[in-house]
Amino acid sequence: MATKYVMQRDTAGWRTQVWTSFGLAVLASGIGVMYLPSQELDRAFLAIGFFFCLFASFAAAKTVRDNRDGQIDTSGWILTVWISFAAAVSLTAWGLWRMAISDWQKGYMVVSWLFLVSSTFTLAKTIRDRYEADLMARGNEPVADTRPI
Repeated sequence: MATKYVMQRDTAGWRTQVWTSFGLAVLASGIGVMYLPSQELDRAFLAIGFFFCLFASFAAAKTVRDNRDGQIDTSGWILTVWISFAAAVSLTAWGLWRMAISDWQKGYMVVSWLFLVSSTFTLAKTIRDRYEADLMARGNEPVADTRPI
C-alpha cells in the first residue's frame, strides 16, 4: 500500500521567514568568525567547521527525506552522511570549546552556530516541500531527462 501525503503549500510569509532566518544565521556566523579576537588559524578552523556543519546539515536533511518511505540510498551512503554530520558537530564544538576567548564570545559563536544548523534544516525542508507540492500539482508527470547523451 502506497503512503499518502497531504501537501499543503507554505505561505509566502513562512518562506520569507525561513530565508530571512537562514540569511541572518549565515550573516551572524560570518561576522562572528571575522571579528573574533583570536588567532587567524582559530578563525579559519571555525569558518571551516561552520561550512562543514552547513553542508552536513543539508546532506542529512536530504538523506532523511529521501528515505522516509523506505531505504533508497545505500547503507554506506547513509552511514557516511551521519558520520559526517557527527564529525562536523563534534569537531566544531571541540574547536569552540578549546578557543582562548571569553565566555560571552563563545556563547555568541555557539548560538550563531546552532542557529545556522537549525535554519539549514528548516530551509532544506521548505525547499523540498515546495518541490514535492509542485510535483503533485503537475499530477506526477514524468520529468524529462535533460542529461546530455
